[in-house]
Amino acid sequence: MTEQQQGTAAGRPVEPPVDPRASWATWTTQSIISGPGGVTTVEVGPISGDLTVHTTWVDGEARLTVQYTGALDWYSVAGSPVPAADETTARAVHQAMVNAVKTGKGSRAPAAPAD
Repeated sequence: MTEQQQGTAAGRPVEPPVDPRASWATWTTQSIISGPGGVTTVEVGPISGDLTVHTTWVDGEARLTVQYTGALDWYSVAGSPVPAADETTARAVHQAMVNAVKTGKGSRAPAAPAD
């Protein structure tokens, strides 16, 4: 029986390699007051005011959506999805989007940060 079959390696459990396509994470930031011009969405164009940003990281990309805080409808942020090879990159994309909402100016999905 091999170590892989036994499920241990040097006394430790063998972990299969992490496949980023099988991983996911989400982040939500509520009650962001947008700057003038707000955020550009695919469905309805620019929205502004008290907004909530939600990011889902799945299949190697950060998918950004926005809504009026407390509303039911979510809108895709223009320029989303953004390539994000790992969870750390996707989290950085989410934070960059939060900052862009505060700036306004019809903000769109940010580019993934350089490694």
